[in-house]
Amino acid sequence: MGARKRLKAEARKEANKSIAFAKLNNSPITPRKMRLVADMIRGVQVEKASFLLQFSKKEAAKRVEKLLWSAINNYEQKSGNSWESANLSVKEIFVDSGRMLKRVQPAPQGRAHRIRKRSNHVTVVLESTIKE
Repeated sequence: MGARKRLKAEARKEANKSIAFAKLNNSPITPRKMRLVADMIRGVQVEKASFLLQFSKKEAAKRVEKLLWSAINNYEQKSGNSWESANLSVKEIFVDSGRMLKRVQPAPQGRAHRIRKRSNHVTVVLESTIKE
């Protein structure tokens, strides 16, 4: 690794020490379905986002709710403050495409169709309106 690249990586690590975030890698739900759930809670207060996810019928909502609580616990560990008094909100949530499992389904007349089983990576970043 070159010097500039190493310095940039170290600066990024230092910046991440003060940010409360959580990542979910290789979730076996398609990114398109997960983005529908992510759009529901983007920019919303944490309490309201938790309720929205808890009462949603979508399978992806359960995984995102667990990820949200992981980010909340990360905030508590990094800052030492309680999440109730911090007035937390979802600053960013984004869904990236993950690995893709490629399968083959037999089709008529000796042909085959390719099936792509998609997965995704989700990242949640929280922000507090109370400055430390």
